[in-house]
Amino acid sequence: MTADLAGKAQALLAAHRSGDPLILVNVWDAWSARVVAATPGCRAIATASHSIAAAHGYADGEQIPVVEMIQAIRLIASVVDLPVTADLEAGYGDAAATVAAAIDAGAVGGNLEDQLRPADEHAQSIAAARAAGNALGIHFVINARTDEYLLGDQDLDRAIAAGRTYLDAGADCIFVPGAGRPGDVTALVAAFDGRLSLIGSPKMPALGELARLGVARISVGPGSLGIAASALRDGAAALLSLGAFPDTLGYRPPGA
Repeated sequence: MTADLAGKAQALLAAHRSGDPLILVNVWDAWSARVVAATPGCRAIATASHSIAAAHGYADGEQIPVVEMIQAIRLIASVVDLPVTADLEAGYGDAAATVAAAIDAGAVGGNLEDQLRPADEHAQSIAAARAAGNALGIHFVINARTDEYLLGDQDLDRAIAAGRTYLDAGADCIFVPGAGRPGDVTALVAAFDGRLSLIGSPKMPALGELARLGVARISVGPGSLGIAASALRDGAAALLSLGAFPDTLGYRPPGA
């Protein structure tokens, strides 16, 4: 088990390549994990805390109990063979314990967000998470998130300072959700030696352009749940209006 997870962790780490980004279509349950994992080109599975919380009837922001979040991660990891990276929010007050639980559930990497806490304080959480993984023989791939663009004033210098602090503490990649202007992306890539993670949205440059700028990782967070929900809405509208049965009624995800 440990050797298998250690190998998956190294594969996940190696998939973070500046200019050839790891594209992550986030999932929230076994069904969505199977669908994404079976899609050609998928190299890893990433959970979305917002989507898992929503699927369980909770608001985002660590409102879902950590035991339920870990159980969702365990279920997802149990149905795929690819490396799994989990959205662990801010670590639920104990990053080391949460990372250890995530590894036990089958995850080999995870997001840890600062929620605009002081950078040195979040760095302690990152260092604790790194130590927890090391103690279990796993290089847990830490995608450390600064919320400067998402929740703060979108101050480039502060985002860079926070990211460098997190890299020094043991993070593998710096996640800056909300950043998307080409000039800012270029500066962030340079500041983090290519170890930049972004979240995609319709307002962002195209994936090919972000790759050209040197981004190493791009996820979509709850956006993939939006894709599924909009398809369900459209199908429901067709059925409830006594329209034709959609061809997609016959689709079944692998393993279902």
